Amino acid sequence: MMSITYDDFAKLDIRVAKIISTEPIEGKSKIIKGLIDLGNDDKRDVIIGGAQYYQPEDIVGKTVIVIANLEPKKMAGVESNAMLLAADVDDKPFWLTVNEDVPLGSPIK
Repeated sequence: MMSITYDDFAKLDIRVAKIISTEPIEGKSKIIKGLIDLGNDDKRDVIIGGAQYYQPEDIVGKTVIVIANLEPKKMAGVESNAMLLAADVDDKPFWLTVNEDVPLGSPIK
């Protein structure tokens, strides 16, 4: 595994967000379009993997951890403006979250 410096890690804007809506993407079976809330009126479209395991409505309301400053990427006609972090077990995502009621947008350090 390659090491990174603390300065490299500090460049990541990792925050708490909530999935507030989702919808299928026509012709795609592994990804869905989501809208996340990062607090302070910061709502962003994202691409969420794992559609073969979860129905879009099953993850609405889930509090997740995201990288908020990742360069936007367009997939299936949707621009994703953050990345949800997940454990990957046999290609099935298990999204990282928090156990307590944490304000949206709280930084992860």
